[in-house]
Amino acid sequence: MSKNTLVFIEHRDGAITPASLRMVTAAKSVTDAEVHAVVIGHGVTPIAEQAAVIGVDNVHVLDDESLQQYSVLPYTRAMDAAIEASAAAVVVLAASGLTRDFAPRLAARHNGLMATDCTSVERIGESIHVRRTMYAAKCEGELELPPGQLRILSIRGNAFPLPTCTGKAPISSVDAILSEGDKRVQVIEFIAGDEGEQNLADADVIVSGGRSLESESNFSILYDLAHRLGGAVAATRAAVDAGYQPQSHQVGLTGNVVAPQLYVACGIDGAIQHLAGMRGSKVVVAINTKAEAPIFNVATYGCVADLFEMVPLINEACQSLDGKPVLQ
Repeated sequence: MSKNTLVFIEHRDGAITPASLRMVTAAKSVTDAEVHAVVIGHGVTPIAEQAAVIGVDNVHVLDDESLQQYSVLPYTRAMDAAIEASAAAVVVLAASGLTRDFAPRLAARHNGLMATDCTSVERIGESIHVRRTMYAAKCEGELELPPGQLRILSIRGNAFPLPTCTGKAPISSVDAILSEGDKRVQVIEFIAGDEGEQNLADADVIVSGGRSLESESNFSILYDLAHRLGGAVAATRAAVDAGYQPQSHQVGLTGNVVAPQLYVACGIDGAIQHLAGMRGSKVVVAINTKAEAPIFNVATYGCVADLFEMVPLINEACQSLDGKPVLQ
């Protein structure tokens, strides 16, 4: 049986997502064989050229008009073809809304083993050991995926560093024969999210706010700081339900699961559902007037202060760096 690993390359606006780039590093940690990449879409030659120089051994391209917009059935069929073309025993994907949709279907078709939202992966012998949070992040589980069946790993976007790029991989075209049944779901309209704002899954820095921001306009101070740090803005479910931010900004059990290098929690008490979405953050800074707030139990640094006073002070301090890097 082949030991090759296939990385699904997710792309937006003509560029590979940072999370997908990091999956190449993850793939190399679980195999001593070849790492292949698959690019799916229409008119994706530029994406394939980008993928060829990110440290993989081969790039498989499925370019078809019916794949221009994401739809679960055609993409699953395309992934079937890519797995066969790459002779893959392991598939690695960045955890995202798109991969959460088609990856379980792919695992079922191949009678495979699947681990989702992994925070770490490691190869021990012929098995792959993964860690993932469970029960709303109340605990962490370690799973073993033995060889013998297709193994699919969905990994949090910032769990691995960017790959070391060497050389240029060959690019090959793969045909996916779509049935009429695969085409029965049609994409009617694609509505873009926040134009110009960074995707939460890709952000190394996230500044997040809770209901204590009190209004949508007050979130402007968080945007000021996030943009200063080169990051993105997130919100709790309570803030989203109150209409202060769109649902796409929600972090938590029913929102985005993120793992940035820095997570700044502003006015967030730390409900278990929210902690489940951000517990993978490397450094957590909490700003809250309540000294007993649960968020301080997971914070690397805590500040008992009014966010409306503290956040502008942090932003002002960042401005004084005069272009020097904020994160070392």
